Amino acid sequence: MHLSTLQQLNGSRAFTASRVMPMARPVQSGAPRRVPLLVQNLRVNNVEIPNGKRIEISLQYIYGIGSTTAKAILRDTGVENKKAFELNEEDINKLREEVSKYTTESDLRRQVSQNIKRLKDIQCYRGKRHIMGLPVRGQRTKTNARTRKGKAKTVAGKKKAVK
Repeated sequence: MHLSTLQQLNGSRAFTASRVMPMARPVQSGAPRRVPLLVQNLRVNNVEIPNGKRIEISLQYIYGIGSTTAKAILRDTGVENKKAFELNEEDINKLREEVSKYTTESDLRRQVSQNIKRLKDIQCYRGKRHIMGLPVRGQRTKTNARTRKGKAKTVAGKKKAVK
């Protein structure tokens, strides 16, 4: 089809030739050709791992895996530290199996929240600090501690006595 004909059919001048879909190629007879595996989005433990980064860094996108654990996983599996899209199916399966040995994602989040709930229930010092929303590990609160306490709430000062 010619471009002007497409514009007439669409009824819009904004319609361009770049939006025209190419015609389908005829199917060739014979044995089907295998297309090499192209990793679009690598998923490990229900977390999408970025394709453009090295595996050691990409594994750290999983909650519960830091740099030390990522290095240990690569060492134990024998997978080379290359970018995610360069991995083959065998390497991906090795990584998935090794990561499944660790407590990660929802299981780890649940475990942490249960630990905090236990501290709150027994009313220990740390539990009370969690309840009040204050720092738990002995940090100062006169200044700083804004991350835990939230935005500063201004309190009206005492009026000065007139002599």
